[in-house]
Amino acid sequence: MQTTHTIGRRKTAVARVYVQTGNGNVTVNGKDYKVYFPTLPLQYVVNQAFEVTGNLGKYDVKVNVEGGGVNGQAQAIRLALSRALVQISEESKPALKSHSLLTRDPRMVERKKPGQKKARKRFQFSKR
Repeated sequence: MQTTHTIGRRKTAVARVYVQTGNGNVTVNGKDYKVYFPTLPLQYVVNQAFEVTGNLGKYDVKVNVEGGGVNGQAQAIRLALSRALVQISEESKPALKSHSLLTRDPRMVERKKPGQKKARKRFQFSKR
């Protein structure tokens, strides 16, 4: 049983994914993914790569994820799983690419600038 290891990132979240053949158990930071991501949209994001390739329930997945919020973490897991599925089987690449699941989303939080309240918001201006 060979284990495939990949990394996915989104905003400040980093997901390390270990995939091996099994019966569909997905564990995130030692918990079942349905406990870690209680809402259905986040569970869908985690399973999206498996649904697109038709591999739902064929692989056991162990995930270590840190940083960011739950949304960024779920999307980082999705990217890592997509990369793992391409490593396992090259035939799944066109399906994943057509759903934009192999694209790393580069958008990050803009840094706060000095002399301003936030990245773009200024302090209140008083003319007199």
